[in-house]
Amino acid sequence: MDGKIKISGPLKTYLNWPVALSILVILMNVGVYLINVKAGTVVSFFAAAYVVIAVVLYFQNRPLLINELITFATQYGQIQKNLMKDFIIPYTLVDREGKVIWMNREFSRITGKDKGFRRSITSILSEVTVEVLPTQEEPKRELEIKYAARDYKICMQYVDISELVQNSEMLDDGDRPSSGIVALYMFDVTELNEYIRRNEDEKLVSGLLYLDNYEEATDSVEEVRRSLLTALIERKINKYFSSIDGVVKKLEKDKYFLVMRRSSMDQLIQQKFSILEEIKNVNIGNEMSVTISIGLGAHADTYAQTAEYARAAIEMALGRGGDQAVIKDGDHISYYGGKSPMAEKTTRVKARVKAHALKEFISQKENVVIMGHKITDVDTFGAAVGIYRAAKTLNKKAHIVINTPTSSIRPLMEEFLNNPDYDPHMFVSSHEARDLTGNNTVLVVVDTNRPSYTECEDLLSMTKTIVVLDHHRQGSEVIKTAVLSYIEPYASSACEMVAEILQYFSDGIRIRNIEADSIYAGIMIDTNNFLTKTGVRTFEAAAFLRRCGADVTRVRKMFRENAEDYRARGEAIRNAQLFKDCYAISVCPSEGLESPTVVGAQAANELLNIVGVKASFVMTDYNDTIYVSARAIDEVNVQIIMERMGGGGHLNIAGAQLKDYTVNEAIDYLKQTLQEMIDEGAI
Repeated sequence: MDGKIKISGPLKTYLNWPVALSILVILMNVGVYLINVKAGTVVSFFAAAYVVIAVVLYFQNRPLLINELITFATQYGQIQKNLMKDFIIPYTLVDREGKVIWMNREFSRITGKDKGFRRSITSILSEVTVEVLPTQEEPKRELEIKYAARDYKICMQYVDISELVQNSEMLDDGDRPSSGIVALYMFDVTELNEYIRRNEDEKLVSGLLYLDNYEEATDSVEEVRRSLLTALIERKINKYFSSIDGVVKKLEKDKYFLVMRRSSMDQLIQQKFSILEEIKNVNIGNEMSVTISIGLGAHADTYAQTAEYARAAIEMALGRGGDQAVIKDGDHISYYGGKSPMAEKTTRVKARVKAHALKEFISQKENVVIMGHKITDVDTFGAAVGIYRAAKTLNKKAHIVINTPTSSIRPLMEEFLNNPDYDPHMFVSSHEARDLTGNNTVLVVVDTNRPSYTECEDLLSMTKTIVVLDHHRQGSEVIKTAVLSYIEPYASSACEMVAEILQYFSDGIRIRNIEADSIYAGIMIDTNNFLTKTGVRTFEAAAFLRRCGADVTRVRKMFRENAEDYRARGEAIRNAQLFKDCYAISVCPSEGLESPTVVGAQAANELLNIVGVKASFVMTDYNDTIYVSARAIDEVNVQIIMERMGGGGHLNIAGAQLKDYTVNEAIDYLKQTLQEMIDEGAI
C-alpha cells in the first residue's frame, strides 16, 4: 500500500475530460497551421495556456475532491446508522449462538430491553432458538410468532462477515468467528392476520339437511298430528340455524338447503351439532324418533364447488346410516354424531332398482370378476358366490378372487372345488385376476368400499366398469370410479343385500343348494346367529334362501370349531381386562391358529355377554399387524372409535388394523383414544 487513494469508475472518466479536450485543442491547432501560419502561431499560444491551466487545476483540485468524497461518505454512513437506529421496523443483530449484539430503538421499545442487552434472543422471543436461526447453507428463514398480544412475522438473514474479519487488524485468528451474524426484522402482521381471519370467517358455507326417516316417522303418528310433528321439526331447524346467523330454505318436505358463514360452521362444530339430538327429542306420540343428516361444503374455489362439496357430504352421511353431520372442508372430511342405530328401510324398491342396473352392466360385458376384502370371511364369500350365480344366469364367465383361503371359508370352498358342475377356475388369485380383467370386464366389489382393503387393489384401475355392494359405513376412503354403488349400512350383511338382489335379478333364477348355504352362512355369521343387526328384511332374505335349499343343520356342521380355536377364544376371554369398568379389552393368541382374526372377532362377541360390558375390543397380532375387533350391543358406537384409530365398520361391529405397533402399544393407544373420546363427550 503506497497510501494513495486511486479513483476509478465514472468519477475517473469525468476528471480526465480536460486531458481529452487538450488533445482536441492541439489537433485543432495543427489544422490552423496548415491553413495559415500566423493564425496557427496565435492559436498555439492559447492552446498552450489552456493545457497548463487544465493540468494545474487537475492536480490542485484532486485532493480537495477526494476530501469532499470522504467527508460525504462519512456523513452518509452516519446518516445510515441513525436511520437504522430510528427505523420504524424492529431490527436487531445476533451472533450464531443467538446472543444479541445490537438493536435499534424500535426493537428496544417493543421488547422493553435497553441497548446494552447482551443475552440470548430466546429470552425475549422464545420461538427464536438457535435451531431456527439461518445458516450459510440456508441464509434466509421466516417464522410467525405471537408477542405481547401482537402477531409478528420474523425475517432472518444470515450475513457472512468472514472477509471483514480477515481484513481487520483489531482481531487475531483466535477471535475470528467461524461464520457470520444474523440480521433479524420483526414485521407486525396483526392487522393483516385479523383481516385474513375475518375473510375466512366470512366465506360461504353451503349445506344440505335431510330428514332420514320422514315417511316412517310420520306413519308412526296419528294422521291429525302429522302436520304438528312436521311444524315442530321445521321450527327447531329454523330456530337453531337462525341462532348462528344461518339461512334455511325448504326444498322438499324432507330436504332443506343451508347457507352460513365459516364462523357459523365453527360454532356448530363447537356445539357438536346439538341439533341432531334436539330433533330426535321431538315426540308428540310418534313411535319412531326423527333423525336428520347434515352435509356441509366449505373451502372451495367457487360457490358452485361449495354446493358440490355439500352434496358429496350429505351422500356420505346417508351412506354411513344417517343421524350425523359430515363436513367436506376441501380434501378433509369430518364426521359428527352417528350414535343412533340405523333404521331399517322396509321398502325394497332400491334393491330392485340396483338389481336391474347390475343386470344391465353384466349383460354388456363378457367377463365378471368378483372380489371382496383381504382375509376373505364367510360374508364376503357368500356374497361373491351370489354374484357368481347372477353372472352365470346371464351365461357370462365369472371368477372370484381369493388369494389365501382361511379356515372359516375352506369348508364352503371345498364344496365348489370338488363339484364337477362348477368351473375349476371359479376361484383365482390376484395374479390370475389381473390377466382376466380388462375393458370388457365387470368388476364387482363385495363387503368393502375401501380400495386399500380389497383383495387386489390393482384391478380397480384395470377396468372402467366397477360395481360396489357393501353394508359398511362409508369413510373418507372410497372407490370413486364405481359406476354402480349400492351401500346400505342398515343391512345386516353383504349376503343379505345379495339375496335381495337375486330375487329381482331374473325371473325364475335357480340358486343351487350349496350356493344358498354359502349366502345363508354369511348372514348367520355376521348377525351372530341372528342376534345382532337383524331386521325384517334379514329374516325375509333368510326365508328366501331356505326356499332355495339352504340347510341350517348342514351350515352349522360346517362351522364347528377345532379345539385350538376354541382354546384360543377361551384364553382371550379369560385374560380380558375392564377399562373404566365397562370396556372389555383382551388379546387373542395367534400362534398355531389358521385364522386368528376370526377367532379374535368371536372372542369380542363373547365378551359382550359379561354383565356391565358396553363394548369389547380384542387385539390379534397376525402377519406383523395388530387386528382390532370391536363389538358393542347398543350403548356405544364402536365405529367412531375405530375410525379414530384408522379403521371403520358399523355402529356395533367395527375393526381396525394397526401397523408398526406392538400389542401393548396398541392397547395403550386404544385406552388413550377411549379416554379422549370420553372427555370430548363423543362416547
